Amino acid sequence: MTLAHSDLPPRDPGLQSERTALAWSRTGLAIAVNAVLALRDGLISDQPALAAAGVALFVLAGVAIAHGAVRRRQLDARNGFVPPSSWAMLGVTATVLLAALAGVMSISIEATR
Repeated sequence: MTLAHSDLPPRDPGLQSERTALAWSRTGLAIAVNAVLALRDGLISDQPALAAAGVALFVLAGVAIAHGAVRRRQLDARNGFVPPSSWAMLGVTATVLLAALAGVMSISIEATR
């Protein structure tokens, strides 16, 4: 027996918007922690590039948290699938790469001491 599309119960989004907002908040917090570490290490070791990476990560952490709030409102307003914007995914990718680069720079600075 096959159910027609109209016979299916309406899609229950569950807590998708809440999970999405929490995921973006956790991502923003993780970026902020990396920013603190990069900024501290950059200031202690007198490396302006690493300190600048820490400041940039702080800004990107705020952007991630703000995007989470916007994304939650988008998901609350609709009852269907809402794909994330390609710009947001590009920004997340750039942030992760910047955090990884700051980590590598921090380790290489420690190795040369």
